[in-house]
Amino acid sequence: MRVFLQLMWYFKQEKWRYLGGIFMLALVSLGLLVPPKIVGRIVDHMKQGTLTEELLWHYGGILIIIALGIYILRYIWRIFIFGAAVKLAMILRNRLYTHFTKKSQEFYHKRRVGDLMAHSTNDLQAIQQTAGDGVLTLVDSLMMGGMTLVAMATTISWKLTLVSLIPLPVMAWATNKYGTMLHKRFHSAQEAFSALNDKVQESISGTRVIKAFGQEKDDLNHFSDLSNDAVKKNMAVARIDSLFDPTISLIIGFSFFLAVSYGSRLVVQNELTIGELVSFTSYLGLLIWPMLAFGWLFNIVERGRASYDRVEALLAVKEEIDDQGSIDFSPKGDLVYQIDKFCYTDQTPVLTNIQFSLKRGQTLGIVGKTGSGKTTLCRVLLREFNLKESEILIDGTDICEYRLDKLRESIGYVPQDHFLFSATISENIAFAKIDSPFSKIKEAAELASIHQDITQFKHGYETVVGERGVTLSGGQKQRISIARAILPEPEILILDDSLSAVDAKTEEIILQNLKKKRQNKTTIITSHRLSSISHCDLIIVLESGSIIQSGTHQTLLSEKGWYKETYERQALESLIAQGGIHS
Repeated sequence: MRVFLQLMWYFKQEKWRYLGGIFMLALVSLGLLVPPKIVGRIVDHMKQGTLTEELLWHYGGILIIIALGIYILRYIWRIFIFGAAVKLAMILRNRLYTHFTKKSQEFYHKRRVGDLMAHSTNDLQAIQQTAGDGVLTLVDSLMMGGMTLVAMATTISWKLTLVSLIPLPVMAWATNKYGTMLHKRFHSAQEAFSALNDKVQESISGTRVIKAFGQEKDDLNHFSDLSNDAVKKNMAVARIDSLFDPTISLIIGFSFFLAVSYGSRLVVQNELTIGELVSFTSYLGLLIWPMLAFGWLFNIVERGRASYDRVEALLAVKEEIDDQGSIDFSPKGDLVYQIDKFCYTDQTPVLTNIQFSLKRGQTLGIVGKTGSGKTTLCRVLLREFNLKESEILIDGTDICEYRLDKLRESIGYVPQDHFLFSATISENIAFAKIDSPFSKIKEAAELASIHQDITQFKHGYETVVGERGVTLSGGQKQRISIARAILPEPEILILDDSLSAVDAKTEEIILQNLKKKRQNKTTIITSHRLSSISHCDLIIVLESGSIIQSGTHQTLLSEKGWYKETYERQALESLIAQGGIHS
């Protein structure tokens, strides 16, 4: 029952809903005690030959009124209790979603998307059931069972009541044993569901890669293995679950046997009337639901506790990025990097001894081999990771002093992995500034050299792209991503190898457009193609996370090193390619 203590914060918050529902349940329980008593009296009147039509209509009217009252009360308590349970699921779902949006990239590196989705769906459903059906079964089993036992003992026979309850300790022991086993097995089943959910999400997202390599059969086999494992573990839960009802039914049957056997003896001894024995067995019938509910309660509670523990463990994960900044405006000014050392989760430095400054309005080019640290250098500016032994300054102020949302509002970021939402092109471009007029959306598209492509589509800017932009080419996705980043006119624009899928002519047009538009704003470009950064005010060359060369394009060409060698090789490759085209 620990899950009810864990949910006490919510029960207090919605106390009037739950108290109202419990009050209605109490009235229903009281109402249900009347019919068995009336049936017993009718039986006694029949035995004594005193039952009249008037008396029968009187008792019948009482039963009809009670039935209508119970119907209305049951409708009301369902709204109160089940409505509160749905609200709890909504609150927890919002908490999880908010929690996910605040997590850094490190959090998502450690956890699978499918598992997070399982927490937000299957686990919340189990918690909702606990706050709804769990509360109902707890209150109703105790209240209905307690009132029925009191009525049996006080209005009929306390001796017969005690005899009938002899099997109940066995039921208490059995349900407790089953509950412990169910908790362990359900936790394992939920983990299996998370793994299956993650596999489905991964396979659907990567279906083109799976088909390209002809791995459909292997992928299906892997899915079947996970599915079979989930079925196996859920069957283990079902085997325990299926023990509750037979056990309780057996105990209830034994209680009936004791009641009828001992009750008949009391009738023979004139300690009970036949009508009272009929009423007693009717009351015993009313105990069937509380007993079944009590067994069902253990089932619901253990499922809910396992799921709530999983959700609480996820919500307990602390923020990796400290948002303790007090400056409540977006930063503007010169940019200074002073990174002594930066590591991810292990102790291997990814960036070391990074020292450079960039005046506001200048353009920085970052080049180097794959894995040299170009993307990391951009992402630390966005504070996707904590800088412990380093600092980055904007206008002389450490970026940690700015509020995180204000810092990121001032930065437009176009990552290597271009993500587009399953929405219209105009909605994708206006994502960072949803209230933008169409004229601004069009202007951003023209600056990114994607406007002409969009006009060729049947529905133009209202064309709905597929999930992650699967209906567009790589170059089109890149340019829409660029348009999305430049629409808010950010103080700092980061293009992280964002021109790799466009041809040299389109690349030159985009860079010229950005140069004109962003004369007083800072731009950072990472690229493997040196032609993309030749116009930059400052170019740095990274190798193994350290700067090995820096300067302007002309300066770097005048000295021996990686930059000159790479530029000459790429220029030669370009000439060969052009010769191949003309031939």
